[in-house]
Amino acid sequence: MLDSSNFRRAVKLTTPVFFGYIAIGIPFGLMVVNAGFPWWLAVLMSLLIYSGTGQYIGIALFSSGIVNASSFWSSLATFAGIEFFIGLRHIFYSLSLIELYRDTGRWKFPLIFTVTDETFALISSCNIPRDAEKGAYLGVISIFDYSYWTLGTLIGAIVGNFIPEGYLSGVDFALTALFIVLMINQIRASKDIVPSLVGVLTTAFATALSYITVNGTPILPSQHLILTGLCLGIAVMILLRGRTHETHRD
Repeated sequence: MLDSSNFRRAVKLTTPVFFGYIAIGIPFGLMVVNAGFPWWLAVLMSLLIYSGTGQYIGIALFSSGIVNASSFWSSLATFAGIEFFIGLRHIFYSLSLIELYRDTGRWKFPLIFTVTDETFALISSCNIPRDAEKGAYLGVISIFDYSYWTLGTLIGAIVGNFIPEGYLSGVDFALTALFIVLMINQIRASKDIVPSLVGVLTTAFATALSYITVNGTPILPSQHLILTGLCLGIAVMILLRGRTHETHRD
């Protein structure tokens, strides 16, 4: 276990994540309640899924009817495919954390489960004190980030029950706003507008296909729109960046 000084050091390191997760978690809780779902679903999703983007999209899919009980298997496949592509980056996180998470004992599973973008950034760049147990130190950082996100969704879900109906109109735009902010930050950091532009264009193309009908039937059913857009975007990026890579290598 950690002594008090190292425990405080780990908690202090997660303070910026606290403010970020509370700020994003509360709108998610509000969104769940506004969509007509029980408040505890927001907390349950945070405890079991623990993926901000995945949870936002999950509720959006359920509330829009794209995922429904009448077409269970088709909806399940769509939902699973979208969540897989959203979380695909965690594979690369995990590969880079193999050595760091080695010999962490009983903390290994909690550490693996609680990897997020922010936690990865903290853990991969922090200096572990020499007198601290590695697994416990990294575990405290991860568990606190996990609790911040869950707390934010809990606050939002409970507060949402006391807000009169109609006042939460438009809270689901938080998902769109979140992605716009992430896209702008990505462009600023990488100085590369191509991935964002490809995402916008392929999504627009998939949306257009869902409006074009043949004998009254859409070419692309609405429940497959997001998954199709994701697949098209990934395929185009592979073609573009694959050619760029080959050119540089030659």
